[in-house]
Amino acid sequence: MKKVLYVIIPIMLFALVVIRLMTNKDTARQQVYQYNKEEAVNVNADTLHLEDIDAEYSFSGTFEPDKETRLSTDIQGKINTILVDAGSIVKKGQPLLQLDNSLLKLQIASVEVQIEGLEADVKRYRILTDADAVQGVLLEKAELGLKSAKVQRNTLLEQVSKTTITAPFDGIVTAKLTEVGAFAAPGVPLLQITDISQLKFTVTVPEADLKLFNTNSSYQVVADVFPEIVLSGRATLIGSRANVASSFPVQFAIHNTPELTIKAGMFGKVILTERNGDKRMIIPATAIVGSSVRPQVYLVEKGKAVLRDITVTARTKNKAVVGAGLTEGDVMITGGFINLFDGANVNVK
Repeated sequence: MKKVLYVIIPIMLFALVVIRLMTNKDTARQQVYQYNKEEAVNVNADTLHLEDIDAEYSFSGTFEPDKETRLSTDIQGKINTILVDAGSIVKKGQPLLQLDNSLLKLQIASVEVQIEGLEADVKRYRILTDADAVQGVLLEKAELGLKSAKVQRNTLLEQVSKTTITAPFDGIVTAKLTEVGAFAAPGVPLLQITDISQLKFTVTVPEADLKLFNTNSSYQVVADVFPEIVLSGRATLIGSRANVASSFPVQFAIHNTPELTIKAGMFGKVILTERNGDKRMIIPATAIVGSSVRPQVYLVEKGKAVLRDITVTARTKNKAVVGAGLTEGDVMITGGFINLFDGANVNVK
């Protein structure tokens, strides 16, 4: 009896396991989504037309300030006051830096005293000369002395005016090169002023592309960090001498944005688009489902998706130029590729 039980029990356990597995399999099959290949797939599609091919050129360059200078003084002196700092926005004629002029003012006061005395001498000698009381040469010497004193005063006043350094044009202080108490001397830079309201943009162009540019014509210029800002650049210079790489400089004058968004030293591009009159089939690159070796697209024919081989002759940004495989009027699927296959029923949205 025990031997019979040893045989029956394993068989029953095995049967229970098999039944449970079959039950689980049926349950899983019921829960898994079963795709119906006959069901129409919702897709997006476009009717193809021949389009003009535009040749696009871009040349890289650098933005430079239209005006920039380093200010120095014409006379020597100790710096008493600096009225601006790096980053300050200044206007033309605004005082920026003041040198010590106390000694010059004392010299002017001394000359004023001399002028006052010489003017009195001239009046006195003129009266005496008219009365023949003194020789006329004394009057002439007094008048010459007065003229000389006035010239000396004007010279000192000019020197005093040069002790105040003013902004030569509107701009921004981009460098502060000295401090209060330092000694200023002619030719030693003190401040740097930069005007970026107007910019210069310079590119180097190969000789084969130099024909694309004409002086005083306008071109689109964008900064690499602000591609959404399109500036208008007027060609002001087309180089007459090539560099060692047989390229020529081309320079553009550009108005900066009111917020002065474009800074000096930024990189950018000048972009040209040239129409050549050639028409080709141009499709979105995202519509290509095949590989780069064998590109393919889906067409809609009689309510079904048909996979078609094509040849791609060029790619520009997110577009592809088709050389063969498509004709004008074909309806090409551009979206809804999930569950799509060759021969699938499709529903064009």
